[in-house]
Amino acid sequence: MPRDLLIRHATLPDGRTGIDLLARDGRFAAIGPALPVPEGAEVIDAGGWLFSPPFVDAHFHLDAALSHGLPRVNDSGTLLEGIRLWGELKPLLTEEAVIERALAYCDWAVARGLLAIRSHVDVCDERLLAVRALLEVKRLVAPYLTLQLVAFPQDGLLRSPGAEALLERALAMGVDVVGGIPHHERTAAEGAESVRRLCELAAAHGLRVDMHCDETDDPASRHVETLAYQAQRLKLHDRVTGSHLTSMHSMDNAYAAKLVALVAASGMNAIANPLINITLQGRYDTYPRRRGMTRVPELMDAGVTVAFGHDCVMDPWYALGSADMLEVASMGLHVAQMTGQAAQRRCFDAVTTNPARILGLEGYGLEAGCRADGVLLQARTPQEAIRLRAARLLVVRGGTVMSRSAPALAQLALPGRPSSVDFTRQDVAAAQTPPR
Repeated sequence: MPRDLLIRHATLPDGRTGIDLLARDGRFAAIGPALPVPEGAEVIDAGGWLFSPPFVDAHFHLDAALSHGLPRVNDSGTLLEGIRLWGELKPLLTEEAVIERALAYCDWAVARGLLAIRSHVDVCDERLLAVRALLEVKRLVAPYLTLQLVAFPQDGLLRSPGAEALLERALAMGVDVVGGIPHHERTAAEGAESVRRLCELAAAHGLRVDMHCDETDDPASRHVETLAYQAQRLKLHDRVTGSHLTSMHSMDNAYAAKLVALVAASGMNAIANPLINITLQGRYDTYPRRRGMTRVPELMDAGVTVAFGHDCVMDPWYALGSADMLEVASMGLHVAQMTGQAAQRRCFDAVTTNPARILGLEGYGLEAGCRADGVLLQARTPQEAIRLRAARLLVVRGGTVMSRSAPALAQLALPGRPSSVDFTRQDVAAAQTPPR
């Protein structure tokens, strides 16, 4: 039977300090100041650092992760070349290679405190090879990472022959969520038809929906309107998510205001992918270039649950990335100009509590009775964690320590100067502020 784990003297995201967290039988048994130490418990002193619920990535493509350079590099770095390149790579995939790369990425994720991922998996392949591979990965990583899979008809539900039947087969095999890509269908009418069919399929099977929706610079791409309508008509509400929604960055403000209200009224969620949206969108522009990300603060202000996703790491679409959701939050913060203190905190929520809500994660959070999952960050506040891409000193899953890292501290050898640099110091600016 595993020992109890007591984490002492932690700071929590809500600002409470000097807090102890007791994990027992995979759950938090108690959270509060100065908890008694159970006999035989493992005790870890957090030293006042920030203990957060784990990071959650609400939008990723694990079947393509770490495949950069196979069978060639995306020389233009564009979305369309990435799609063509993925089409070249698919026939060359093997289950073993997909599993190996996915497991390697899951190791990266755990080390970064990322303990839940929603991954889209391409079903436009008669072999359903990637589906089988990621279902096996889901089984293998279950003790330490929650993997939720989306049946994604990458080439279009109606545009790709047999895609609808393949998607239903993937769901029957155990894939969790219904996906779609209406803006990639041949016409706007077929895009709207695909949204209707997919939402009705999800409603019939009691499943969630997560669609790549309007991932384009074209302001006339308005499938999110249809998705919001179907979410309300079928009473799916917050079980429906629109991902990317980048056409909203180019829409007329009057229509966008109407659309944001429709999305909010439907109860559906939204996911932006800051690193990838700003890289792949705006490619038809000269100057000024559009930012390429959906209207995050406006959606949040309307009451929509908005999350940030990583989307890609070292694959045909994006040659960078390292499973760091704080990097994602930082990019989202900058692109959306969410630099106020409260807005920065909302960006932290967009990689923790908000995606956990979208995925429907059971027992997520820092309350007694929640799963004993979390990450100890070398920061004092969520805002500081984003600023520093804070070191993950400790990663805990079910009350068991999964990863440990040493604090980040630079050692200097400068004449007459301190021998180390602490980027978390809060007293420097105050000391240099002249009295009034």
